[in-house]
Amino acid sequence: MADILIRPAVAADTPAIYHFIRELAIYEKAEHEVVTTPEELKASIFAPDSSVRALLCYLDDQVVGFAVYFFNYSTWQGRNGLYLEDLYVSPQFRGVGAGKALLQYLAREAVALGCGRFEWSVLDWNEPAIKFYESIGARPQSEWIRYRLDGDALMSFAAGTEANPGTVPGSDIEDKS
Repeated sequence: MADILIRPAVAADTPAIYHFIRELAIYEKAEHEVVTTPEELKASIFAPDSSVRALLCYLDDQVVGFAVYFFNYSTWQGRNGLYLEDLYVSPQFRGVGAGKALLQYLAREAVALGCGRFEWSVLDWNEPAIKFYESIGARPQSEWIRYRLDGDALMSFAAGTEANPGTVPGSDIEDKS
């Protein structure tokens, strides 16, 4: 049986975290979307006031995966939640329990800190991950649709110069005021 160890990451682990972020992006066919640098990661994850945390997963003394997470808040529960941003195990180390160990570590942390929930997102085409998550009792939240503003759309909206002001995307409704 493999010896799996999970430990909180420290600033000196930034190169390993960056490596796994790139490996994950390649797996998700989105390597071109990784715009951060190791320096930016180190500053954002390990700053004294950072709300982000990271874990490294070791198998027999070799780092094989990572997780990055942060805490959000539920007004309905009146409690924090733990949100898993990324979890990744290198392909050659899958199937030995490393991913499950990372999730269990995070679940224990969520319980210990009184979190009301533990959530994450998965790409709809990632069938192996979906099957794995469902095998541990996680269920998709189909009643919610996730939205995102980023890049130029975020900048334009923040500046009040959105691309189509006064229109409702996907409809014929337009604000004539």
